[in-house]
Amino acid sequence: MALARAIAENLSNLSINNESPKGDWAASAPNLQKNLCILSAEQIELAKMLLQEGQSHLFVHWPEPGVEDQEKKSFFDQVARLDSSYPGGLVSYVRNARNLLADSKAGKNPFEGFTPSVPSGEVLTFGDDNFVMFEEVGIREARNAAFVLVAGGLGERLGYKGIKLALPSESTTGTCFLQHYVEAILALQDASCRFVQGQCQTQIPLVIMTSDDTHARTLELLESNAYFGMKPTQVTLLKQEKVACLDDTDARLAVDPQNKYKIQTKPHGHGDVHSLLYSSGILKLWHDAGLKWVIFFQDTNGLLFKAIPASLGVSSTKQYHVNSLAVPRKAKEAIGGITKLTHTDGRTMVINVEYNQLDPLLRATGHPEGDVNCETGFSPYPGNINQLILELDSYIKELTKTRGAITEFVNPKYKDSSKTSFKSSTRLECMMQDYPKTLPPSARVGFTVMDTWLAYAPVKNNPEDAAKVPKGNPYHSATSGEMAIYRANSLILRKFGVQVADPVLQEFNGQEVEVWPRITWNPKWAMTFSDVKRKVGGSCSISQRSTMVVKGPNVFFEDLSLDGALVIDSVDDAEVKVSGRVQNKGWSVEPVDDKDNSYPEEVRIRGFRIEKVDQLEMSYPEPGKFCFKS
Repeated sequence: MALARAIAENLSNLSINNESPKGDWAASAPNLQKNLCILSAEQIELAKMLLQEGQSHLFVHWPEPGVEDQEKKSFFDQVARLDSSYPGGLVSYVRNARNLLADSKAGKNPFEGFTPSVPSGEVLTFGDDNFVMFEEVGIREARNAAFVLVAGGLGERLGYKGIKLALPSESTTGTCFLQHYVEAILALQDASCRFVQGQCQTQIPLVIMTSDDTHARTLELLESNAYFGMKPTQVTLLKQEKVACLDDTDARLAVDPQNKYKIQTKPHGHGDVHSLLYSSGILKLWHDAGLKWVIFFQDTNGLLFKAIPASLGVSSTKQYHVNSLAVPRKAKEAIGGITKLTHTDGRTMVINVEYNQLDPLLRATGHPEGDVNCETGFSPYPGNINQLILELDSYIKELTKTRGAITEFVNPKYKDSSKTSFKSSTRLECMMQDYPKTLPPSARVGFTVMDTWLAYAPVKNNPEDAAKVPKGNPYHSATSGEMAIYRANSLILRKFGVQVADPVLQEFNGQEVEVWPRITWNPKWAMTFSDVKRKVGGSCSISQRSTMVVKGPNVFFEDLSLDGALVIDSVDDAEVKVSGRVQNKGWSVEPVDDKDNSYPEEVRIRGFRIEKVDQLEMSYPEPGKFCFKS
């Protein structure tokens, strides 16, 4: 206590900033000044920092010492967390906020002086020689990669109370998104090791960025499922902290309406993943282990890993420092476009430009028609899907300079035209895909475009919002996300001559979708075009009402005719050859009312359930060679 008083007395003789005369630094907050005696030296330093940055209002309601002292100390515990979790600390946060809020109030154009153009990249066609070549390169490189899953959100926006990673990606097996992702990484790991002479000990690391909302539940999901077959040492969870809210254009920190000893906070955005990786030290560990690539992906895209091998092959072949995965986009479609921006001072960068900014930017820079489709029927600016592949060495060098700080933005909702106060508190935000904004012109930044049906089916809209989407535009719901998996697998099999029946149109939760045969396979059965080619032969056919589930890696189909449901489950060392005709009553897709609480949330938000009436189940729990012919 005596030490704290001595420090406080000493600090009181210091100036608030370099221009002010010596005086009582806490004079602007008399209630705080009375309480200096209960604070530690570290807490006093934090208090001084807050006052220097114009935050004296935080202490207006503080009572005399001896009243609610523990709550006052808890306040500084939170301040310390906010200070340590932001690159440059709270001082940088507040000053960045003032600058961005001033720009917002003035209506400053963030692209002033920039001219857009189409960047260079690789456009791939599934199954051609170029695609197959890139896939093979990508599989070889996979053992030199690390994966980073950005998963800080709950499923509330979808109408699901759990974490999004626990949501089933499809209903035939009930495999959740996290299980699918882990199994895909393990399949890549095994496939990549097969290219290595001798014993391969590669374990591809996975980092999951969580939040206060998802951290405990993500860990529980992993632990209760034995990490879905991954070694626990392969998985690292990094928890994202929230950032302070802002009350006005002076960047005064907002007091939590429920607790006067707490600063209100909100999520900062998935761009925090870069600073978390930097501060954790994990990037150096990866570098020292000889890794070359960091692959970032988000939490509810069941098709993504069909695009990863070829995209990684593009990064390796083209030696990209940054490779943004993309899909074709229609002009003015509500998805950001990958764009090259050139400034009048010579600076260039290749970044995502949001769709509502791209069209006016083009119109203002000599393109009177704005964003229009070219001869391909799509915009020349490919659609960003927020999946990145970064070259590790250059990534570490950049983060050493920036400490992982990503260019931020602010989006306040003003009360009136004076633009001095907000309808509700705001905060600074950052996006993972804005990483290239700080890169030098010498950085090799490109993109890889895949067909949408192969690479992109995010689940991010609840049934009500999805039903309002204009006809012909993607629903991006649990309904469409699951149907997209069946469609992709059906189209892949068609590439190899399998006669997969055409889909039928059905409506679930107000969304009209194509219902293809329900075909699913574990990633270890096939990760690439070449994998499927090796395992499907002869004349095979699958009717529209059919379901086929493949859970073993070495299952081969020859002259199979399927009209019903077929489930094959085999251990890794079992080789199974299947042929002949399989016919039974099968599994049906039955509509479900999304308001019917007798069904679980994960069923209601899809609007359908799988009714398992009849099936042929084939189980091979022991190693060996087996042949099934009906």
